Amino acid sequence: MNLEFNKNEDAMKIALGQLRTRLDKIALGGGKKAIEKQKEKNKLTARERISYLIDKDSVFIEIGAFAGYEMYEEYGGCPAGGTVAGTGYISGKQCVIVANDQTVKAGAWFPITGKKNLRMQEIALENNLPIIYLVDSAGVFLPMQDEIFPDKEHFGRIFRNNAQMSAKGITQIAAVMGACVAGGAYLPIMSDETLMVEGNGSIFLAGSYLVKAAIGEDIDNETLGGAVTHTEISGIADYKFKTEQECLDHIKKIVSKLGNPRGQIFNYASPLAPKRNVLDLYGIVPADATKAYDMLDVIERIVDNSEFEQFKEDYGKSILCGYARIEGWAVGIVANQRKIVKSKKGEMQMGGVIYNDSADKAARFIMNCNQKKIPLVFLQDVTGFMVGSRSEHAGIIKDGAKLVNAVANSVVPKITIIIGNSYGAGNYAMCGKAYDPRFIYAWPSAKIAVMGGEQAAKTLLQIQTSTLKAKGKTLNAEEEKKLLDEIKGRYDKQTTPYYAASRLWVDAIIDPIDTRKYISEGLKAASHNPDIKQFKTGVIQV
Repeated sequence: MNLEFNKNEDAMKIALGQLRTRLDKIALGGGKKAIEKQKEKNKLTARERISYLIDKDSVFIEIGAFAGYEMYEEYGGCPAGGTVAGTGYISGKQCVIVANDQTVKAGAWFPITGKKNLRMQEIALENNLPIIYLVDSAGVFLPMQDEIFPDKEHFGRIFRNNAQMSAKGITQIAAVMGACVAGGAYLPIMSDETLMVEGNGSIFLAGSYLVKAAIGEDIDNETLGGAVTHTEISGIADYKFKTEQECLDHIKKIVSKLGNPRGQIFNYASPLAPKRNVLDLYGIVPADATKAYDMLDVIERIVDNSEFEQFKEDYGKSILCGYARIEGWAVGIVANQRKIVKSKKGEMQMGGVIYNDSADKAARFIMNCNQKKIPLVFLQDVTGFMVGSRSEHAGIIKDGAKLVNAVANSVVPKITIIIGNSYGAGNYAMCGKAYDPRFIYAWPSAKIAVMGGEQAAKTLLQIQTSTLKAKGKTLNAEEEKKLLDEIKGRYDKQTTPYYAASRLWVDAIIDPIDTRKYISEGLKAASHNPDIKQFKTGVIQV
C-alpha cells in the first residue's frame, strides 16, 4: 500500500465514523424522554416494531434515515423525517415497511415526511412489493400545513397511491398502533387488511375535542374510534390485539400466506465473492475529489469473481461499460473512468469528463442492455460533459442528448451509486434522481451540485462583484477573498451527501464495502416486477 492509499483510507474511515455517529443520534428519534413516554404506554418505538417484525438475521435496507437532516430546526428538527422505513424480509418475503415515529412531534407529517412516504410507495409500486404501514401519527404538522397538504406530491397523494397499488394487486397491510386521525384515517381503510391494538390504536376523522367543538357531542377517543369500536361496530378494522407483539405476529402470518411473485426474468447464477479485496475500496477513491484514479479498481471489488467484460474497451475510454454479475445477478455497468486516458485520436482525456465518443458508447450499451433485459448499474464520479470549441463543433450536445435519451427511456431496472463527483448534466446522463433509478445511494465521498464548488464560487463572485461595480462599489483583495470564502463555504455545504440525503435526492449514504449488498437487495426487489415495457427512444440525432 502506498502513502496516498493510506491517506485516502484514513479519510474514508473518518467519514464513516461521522456517518455512524450521526445515524446513532437519528436512531433516538425524538430523544430519550420521548422514548420513555412510549414505554409508559406499553408501546414499542418505530425501530423496535420493525426489528420485531422482520425475520431474525435478515437484511433490512433503511431508506431515508437522513430525511430532514438539519432541516426544520426552528421546530426542533425532524429526525428521519418522523418515519422509519426501508425494505426487509417478513416470513421470507421481501416487503416495504413504513413506520411512523411517534417520538418525533407525535408522528406528525412534515413536508419531508410526505416526500419520504411517497418514495416508499414508489418503491413498492415499481417493484411490485407488499407494503406494511405501522401507523402511529397525529397527522399533518399544522404550522407547515401549506407545504404538505394541497399539492400534487403532498399528503393526499398517499391515498391516491393506496388506490393505485390496490388496483395493481400489490398487497397493503396497515397496523394501527397509535393515533390515525383526519385525512390519515383513509390510509388503513384503503389498505387490504387493517389491524388495531386495543387501548392505543384509534382511527377517526376528528378526535373527541374537535367533535365537542364541532357538534357538541361528549365522547372519549376510545369509544369514538378505538379497536373495539372499529372491529365490533363500524367494521372498519379487521383484527384487534391486546399487545403490539400480537399484532406484529399476525402481520407475519398474513405475509406468510401471500402468493409467490411472478417469475423473474433477470438472469441469476450462484454468487461469487470478488477475488480482489473489498476493503481496498476505502483507499482507492482519493480524499481530494479532483485527483484521478482507476474506476476499474472499484468495479473489480464490487463484481462477482472480479470479472468485468468490457464493451468497446478501446473506444470512448472516459466511460467504462461492460457486463458483470453482482451477488449472482447479471448487470450492465456504466461507470465514469476517473484516470486520464488517451482517446482514439491520441488526445489525452481528463478523468470524470464525458466526451463525445464516451457518450456515444454509453448510449449504445444502454440500448443493448434494454434489448437483453439486463439491469443497469451506474457508478457516478462525473464532473460533466467536455466543453470548448472542439467538443461543441464535434456535437457534444447531440451526443450528450443521445445518452440522456437512452437513460430516460430505459425500461430495465437502474441502480445508481454516487461514488464521488456528480456535477451538472453529468448527474443526469449517469442516471441521477430525476431519471428514476429504482434505488440511488451515495458514498460518504459523494458531492452533488450543478458544478464544482471552486468554479461555482468564482462564477457567483464575478456576478456579485459586477453588480457592486454597477452600483459604483468595488472590493479590495481582502474583501473579495472573504466574499469568495463565504460563497464557497455555503456552496460546499450544499454539495455534501448529507444535504442530498436530507432532501431524499439519494435514498441513503452507505459504507463503500456494503455496495454489493445494496445493489443486490435492489435487484432482488426489482425481480418481483418482471413486466418490462418495450424499449423505445423516439427521435435521436446521429
